[in-house]
Amino acid sequence: MGNSCVTGKFSELYEIDFYAWTIQQAKFLQEEKWSCLDIPNLVEEIESLGRQERRELKNRLGILLGHLLKWEFQPESRARSWLATIREQRFQVLELLSESPSLQPYLPEALEKAYQSALNLAVRETSLSYKVFPQECPYSSEQVLNSEFFPGQQSESDEEWE
Repeated sequence: MGNSCVTGKFSELYEIDFYAWTIQQAKFLQEEKWSCLDIPNLVEEIESLGRQERRELKNRLGILLGHLLKWEFQPESRARSWLATIREQRFQVLELLSESPSLQPYLPEALEKAYQSALNLAVRETSLSYKVFPQECPYSSEQVLNSEFFPGQQSESDEEWE
């Protein structure tokens, strides 16, 4: 390939074989072949990665909130699997926030946006209607991420799951 490159060919590769394009672009970066880089598509992909991080945070919060709602509003049906899901999603959210601390300011907005998904999950997985649940998220971000927080009355039988 030498020192010359045809950037149009790299844009074409982006369309027909994304993986090969990523390998090629990484090689150009490592070799500091700046003129060979497919800048428009690189910019698009980097922006997409940022959106993907926000989307993952929102999705994990939706699952977590949905299970907190189920825990609070259907205590008679609490299950070990709900507890495991709550713990796993908390762990994953905290891990995501530690890997990308700049997501922290987005947390309140993500909670708000995730709450609709949480409502849908809670209604789908319980015998309860939308009217039973609060229309806005009843939990603060501190509560949601606190490993000791489980909304609603704890019963003695809950301790057996710990």
